[in-house]
Amino acid sequence: MKKKKIKKTDRKREPRESFGFFSEEKRCRYLEGIRRIDHKDAELLKKFMTEHGKIMPSRVTGTTTKQQRQLKNAIRRARIMGFVR
Repeated sequence: MKKKKIKKTDRKREPRESFGFFSEEKRCRYLEGIRRIDHKDAELLKKFMTEHGKIMPSRVTGTTTKQQRQLKNAIRRARIMGFVR
């Protein structure tokens, strides 16, 4: 007898088990209640930078794409103006 071929679309997906840190949705705890990131707020900007002054990626900080873009521009402006190193 020939086996019946199952299409990929016919398969039922079972819910995946959650693995440790993948189980929850990431949210940025530093930006709660902040709509616009200001380049003059040096304390906030330092939370998103490493000790060497590099900008941390969004996968680490949990920021959205829009927030990461605002953050990037604010840090670059703050560097030029001398607020952060």
